[in-house]
Amino acid sequence: MIRETGRVVALKGDKVWVQTIRASACESCSVRSGCGQRVLVRASGGRASQVLVTNHLNARVGDEVTVAIAESALISASLLVYALPLVLMILGAVTGQQWLPQQDAGAIAGAIAGLAAGFGLARIIQMRSGGRYQPALVDRLPGPSTIVR
Repeated sequence: MIRETGRVVALKGDKVWVQTIRASACESCSVRSGCGQRVLVRASGGRASQVLVTNHLNARVGDEVTVAIAESALISASLLVYALPLVLMILGAVTGQQWLPQQDAGAIAGAIAGLAAGFGLARIIQMRSGGRYQPALVDRLPGPSTIVR
């Protein structure tokens, strides 16, 4: 499981918005000079991101929580979002080139159609996944709203 600690910032029915700030381990990593993660953290400025998760732990605004997602789900979702559209774009370009072999317009149109089909198919698969690709609350940490006085 990949875990990240965040703070509940809003309630929405039976779900909560959890805000996390990407913590980078770049300073202790031996390959930090050649890693893309460091570039992404610098580009984003370590900005916070928010995720909507089901609130089965009865968390309230201000609570510190741990959000987790399975490694296999993250890898599958990455392949679904990046690889599927790319493969369909390439297949579309090849198919378009076969239909109009003397012009690049066929390859371009096929590539655009394949890319759009890839994103559409990825969306359909994600909607039918039953929440497989969704992170979940796994722990509610003692925070300002849970301290008993």
